[in-house]
Amino acid sequence: MAGIRLGRAGKRGPLGFVAKVSIAILLGLSFIVIWSTFSPNSSSEEVYSQRSSFDDISHPPDGILAAPGKNKERKTNSSQTHHPTRTPISPLKHGSGNRNGSVVNDAKKKGEGEIEEKVEVKQEEEEKDGGEEKVEVEGLEEVKDGEDEDIEGGVDVNPEDEADGEGRTKGKGGKKKKLGPLFDPAVRYHWKQCGGKSGHNYIPCVDMEGIGSQRHHERSCPRSPVMCLVSLPKDYKPLDPWPERESKIWYGNVGHPKLAAFIKSQSWLNLSGDYLFFSREESEFKGGARHYVSSIEEMAPDIEWGKNIRIVLDIGCVTAAFGATLLEKNVITLSLGLMNDQIDLAQLALERGIPAVLNNLGSRRLPFPSGVFDAIHCGECNIPWHSSGGRLLLEMNRILRPGGYFIISAKHGDIETEEGMSKLMAAISWNVLAHKTDDINEVGIRIYQRPASNDLYELRRRKEPPFCKENEDHDAAWYTPIRKCLQKVPSSIEERGSDWPEEWPKRLESFPDWLMDSQEKLASDHDRWKSIIDKSYLIGMGVDWSNVRNVMDMKAVYGGFAAALTSQKVWVMNVVPVHAPNTLPIIYERGLLGVYHDWCEPFSTYPRSYDLLHADHLFSRLKNRCKQPVVIVVEMDRILRPGGWAIIRDKLVILDPLEEILRSMHWEIRMTYGKDKEGILCAQKTTWRP
Repeated sequence: MAGIRLGRAGKRGPLGFVAKVSIAILLGLSFIVIWSTFSPNSSSEEVYSQRSSFDDISHPPDGILAAPGKNKERKTNSSQTHHPTRTPISPLKHGSGNRNGSVVNDAKKKGEGEIEEKVEVKQEEEEKDGGEEKVEVEGLEEVKDGEDEDIEGGVDVNPEDEADGEGRTKGKGGKKKKLGPLFDPAVRYHWKQCGGKSGHNYIPCVDMEGIGSQRHHERSCPRSPVMCLVSLPKDYKPLDPWPERESKIWYGNVGHPKLAAFIKSQSWLNLSGDYLFFSREESEFKGGARHYVSSIEEMAPDIEWGKNIRIVLDIGCVTAAFGATLLEKNVITLSLGLMNDQIDLAQLALERGIPAVLNNLGSRRLPFPSGVFDAIHCGECNIPWHSSGGRLLLEMNRILRPGGYFIISAKHGDIETEEGMSKLMAAISWNVLAHKTDDINEVGIRIYQRPASNDLYELRRRKEPPFCKENEDHDAAWYTPIRKCLQKVPSSIEERGSDWPEEWPKRLESFPDWLMDSQEKLASDHDRWKSIIDKSYLIGMGVDWSNVRNVMDMKAVYGGFAAALTSQKVWVMNVVPVHAPNTLPIIYERGLLGVYHDWCEPFSTYPRSYDLLHADHLFSRLKNRCKQPVVIVVEMDRILRPGGWAIIRDKLVILDPLEEILRSMHWEIRMTYGKDKEGILCAQKTTWRP
């Protein structure tokens, strides 16, 4: 024990050169392993092939479409992106693969073979880039938070915090809290078809769950998010281009027993072979719709269709013959199909390419701003306007423009209804412009006019119904009950509704005085979208516009997208989200259509209603409100026709996982493009169903 020293060990000699080199190498390798493990994956921004600028284009170069089935990412060190190919693509392809209807969290890495394939694609594209002209996409600039937040607040009664595209939301005090990505890239979706007896005509917030074909009296959405795909009719076929589809439709796309029985009882509907034919000369109006429209013009000469009357609401859509006839006069008529109509006549209108939306006249306001329709029409009308204290007529007073026209027609009216209507019209100071029974169509037509000023209101003997409160939001229209009050006419020039808009088409580009400081911004937005449509969308997306008629702008701001398409044979439903700034009155002021909607819920329309969907930063502007944002993609699949297109502009961090979701639905990715953090995706829905 005497030779053993406890405590500190004896001093060692210095390390040799070889040992020092070995330790340095070991430390370097350890650093590389740790860095590769914990560093963020930047692949979402390193996509596609490089281009030098985004200047104006005159014609797209060859091969701008992405071939289906190719790898999504073709990597370079550039943040500017595009998928080129010269392979022509058929408009409809049946996808393959088994889907069991579940959502699986699958975060596994891709195999070595797939990585090697991407490297080869990258090398091929780098070789091509040397001598091939780059593709130009117009208007792909970064959209910053707050750029579209002015004019007015949203119409949602419970506005929530705003989320950006990278999953941050502004809480109280302006601080941002991390919420995670909008679409989890680790989730893989496996789809199933929607069940229930509604089948291929399933409308989630209208049809009752599991109760056959019964429908709600008011909009009522399922408690659980809809995560299934609606099936196709057995004999579904693509639609004819416009205007051929206006006069005939493929019956197998819309046919069901109640419609078949209705067709047999109507002489003006002609089912011949596989087609259902519509004639302007024979309609629900005896003598034809043209004669009916001419009769209205004779009764009220101040009504100049297509000039001072541009936007019309047609209540209780039958065959939409009234709206179809007014299209010839540059009048755009929105047919309001009622939820209790189980013949689904509004679906026939949409199939023909005539604007229509599904809703109900009940206890809630319609999803429109106040004072926007130039005229409201109710043909063959049996709606009890005078009941419940005239609640429904007060809603018409809210949405009808001051000085606007209310046109109703009916074959037979009982004395009680006549007296009730007379008392109610006197109570709200509407003027009876004309009343006559036409000898040919044998219907009594009445034309009323809403006061253009408050002078008539002052002459009322009884102040019943009372005036609405001055601080009430008359545009609040999402799950908002109808108020039994009378809205006054705006009197100040700074107030919207104080003046009638310019005649069409001048009103499209005339911005009224009540917009004040925003006039320049609207003019700039108009020019921007005209350039994007002319130089990119019409020639650079691969969209076959000859087969596009029904278009939806899922997040409209000022209507610039729709305004730029007025020269095309399309109509656009402008949707202003309820949590966004309330710009829908501006859209109507320009002579365009639109509705309010919350995209966390299904839209009030039939499956396969639209030929093209446009979403400009819809996803990155979502509030922290949708439990599963993927339900918006599911709803897009429901309301878009097979062969229909979707053009989506958003942040790359959103577009990358969104592209994978669309691929899981077997949509064809026709074109993708990116610059910095912004990108654009053009996809086409196929006939595939799980």
